Amino acid sequence: MSAAPIDSLQIGMHWFNERPGGLDRMFQALVDTLPAQGVNVRGMVAGSADVVKASGGRVQSFAGAQAQLGARLLASRRHSRVLRAARMPDIVATHFALYAAPTAGVFRSVPKVVHFHGPWAAESYPGGGGGLSRALRVALERFVYRGATRHIVLSRAFGRLLHETYGVSEDSIRIVPGCVDVAHFDTGLTRFEARRQLGLAADRPLIFCMRRLVSRMGLEDLIDAMAIVKALLPDVLLTIAGKGPLAAQLQARIAARGLEGNVTLAGFVPDETVPLWYRAADLSVVPTVSLEGFGLTTIESLAAGTPVLVTPVGGLPEAVAPLSQGLVLPSGGFRAIGEGMADALLGRLKLPDEHACRTYARENFDRPVVAAQVARIYREAIDVF
Repeated sequence: MSAAPIDSLQIGMHWFNERPGGLDRMFQALVDTLPAQGVNVRGMVAGSADVVKASGGRVQSFAGAQAQLGARLLASRRHSRVLRAARMPDIVATHFALYAAPTAGVFRSVPKVVHFHGPWAAESYPGGGGGLSRALRVALERFVYRGATRHIVLSRAFGRLLHETYGVSEDSIRIVPGCVDVAHFDTGLTRFEARRQLGLAADRPLIFCMRRLVSRMGLEDLIDAMAIVKALLPDVLLTIAGKGPLAAQLQARIAARGLEGNVTLAGFVPDETVPLWYRAADLSVVPTVSLEGFGLTTIESLAAGTPVLVTPVGGLPEAVAPLSQGLVLPSGGFRAIGEGMADALLGRLKLPDEHACRTYARENFDRPVVAAQVARIYREAIDVF
């Protein structure tokens, strides 16, 4: 006998199609898939008036993403009261502490679940520093997280961080991995068909990396690593997709290393063509140096049938090691990354084939699989509240 449906209110950050990011992708995935698990969804984010239509009427914008911070916070509280007046939810799920904090007290009699996508304060100041502003962000996060009945993290690594940094009880922490729409990334194309559609050479060894261009992503190490790969495979090509403040510095680094013919910054890649880029590559790589709770790009690559090498940082090993320990590099740094990529392309490192990659992604990280786990935790939170 199926469980009775429950009503959830989801407090997110942005709508994915308007401000792409890992948190926003996960938020949208749950909005789309939780109803099939008996969890009705209403949501609120900072965004345009188009969010309502784009979300099928499930999510509303409480303020523009570019509005003044004070206006956004006031609007968040005001809109939460409107939603409460329309119908009190059975559970409130928060995905972004800044927009959840103003709703304190509005849903006092309702259990809360925190989806911990990452340490907002630390990610805002990845090189340290931040002073008072960072301390205030940590305090705000701690306030929101400690008010929850259950906490969902993407990995054991982030579970430890949530406990040690924010004082959250380990008993309330549950691990649910990230999810992707596996069917979206399974193009049904061969590698060479994907290359032809993208206008890429059919016979060059191709590596793909999709990351925001910020320092914690390890892209400096990745570019330096390509010098090692080029020495063994002179026609190798790495494409780095993404936008961010380091674009000019990375381009200068490429030129300084003499890698203009081997490393390309592709900039923003539309969501509909991302599966083609993964499928076209012989290999993808995630060279993160810090603050990686899971790495959705790992699963996107596997869903496309392309193996992915990751640095042993945060939750990255947890995401791929059950498929093959060989996907986890022995260490970070340009030398380990370069040697690992070269060994993979030369066949000296055995990697899972495309069928194994897709099967692993579908069985463990497809959106319905993960949504079912989230729904169970929501029901648990309601039962123990």
